[in-house]
Amino acid sequence: MSPPRITPVILCGGSGTRLWPRSRKPKPKPFLPLVGERTMFEATLDRCIDDGTFTNAVIVAGSAHVCHIAEQAGDTPTVIVEPAAKNTAPAIGLAAALLPTDAIMLVCPSDHHIAEPDAFVAAAKAAAKLAADDWMVAFGIAAVRPETGYGYIRTGEPIEGGNRVDRFVEKPDLETAERFLAEGGHAWNGGIFAFRAGAFMDELAAHRPDMAEAVRQAVAGGRYDGQTFHPAPEPFAAIEGESVDYAVMENTRRAAVVPADMGWSDIGGWDALRDARPGDEAGNRTIGNAELVDCRNVLVETDGPRVSVIGLEDVIVVVDGDEVLVTTAAGAQRVGKLSGAANQ
Repeated sequence: MSPPRITPVILCGGSGTRLWPRSRKPKPKPFLPLVGERTMFEATLDRCIDDGTFTNAVIVAGSAHVCHIAEQAGDTPTVIVEPAAKNTAPAIGLAAALLPTDAIMLVCPSDHHIAEPDAFVAAAKAAAKLAADDWMVAFGIAAVRPETGYGYIRTGEPIEGGNRVDRFVEKPDLETAERFLAEGGHAWNGGIFAFRAGAFMDELAAHRPDMAEAVRQAVAGGRYDGQTFHPAPEPFAAIEGESVDYAVMENTRRAAVVPADMGWSDIGGWDALRDARPGDEAGNRTIGNAELVDCRNVLVETDGPRVSVIGLEDVIVVVDGDEVLVTTAAGAQRVGKLSGAANQ
């Protein structure tokens, strides 16, 4: 029997604050060329072009981002316009309820960097086989450092093509993350999943029945405008937003994980973006008019004024229009708390 074809379901959203001032609410990071010449969203679509493996994508996004999707994806994908932002479980539910019940969905955030697309495709094929047997499948990203900013998956007993999930673990403190790395058997939860559409809706109905019913009503009452689908807003408005991790993955008895060692990063801040870009022998990365002297692991990005940096380590400088950001790499995770980022 031929392997099941996979429908990429690409989730577009976000407030754009963590990479301020380059990323802003009107045009957040998925729609920017942050690593290479293609935008993060375009690169996500590019990874899902493989002869005989993938169908056309389904994109789930808010109305504010539809114009960027049209510019960067053309008119081939189906675009589901969320009536309101309700987190990942309802967003995935809209796609699952709209697709045929036997469709194999590969749920991908639109703003992640994957350095090794071939490894991504191999993991997607392994996940699709498990999903065809009604496993709820997560990608287990190879943990390469004791990261405290990600959730973890503890792998359980082997199954064909992967492992059962023993449990999902919240973001740990540093000591716990170091222990996970030393013990092995733990992977990062990268937010990439595979499901059969009908099986996902069954699980959602079992664990969040009100959400499942509201999603079904929103799709049943929705309408198409060309390739764009508008769910009915009234039933969707009643949903209490929740992530797919909490709503389904941590409750199902059929959670599985496939290994994915593919050079993954969620580009969750300027420090992660620095590390995803190629650097010089001192680890420095520059874009625009910049000069660095006696620096190590410094990122400078400027769209105009010349930036000169001397004798610094682990510092990030970003100039975007009339906004300037200067932070240590360690402080990059707090960029979203700046008033400039919040009021963009």
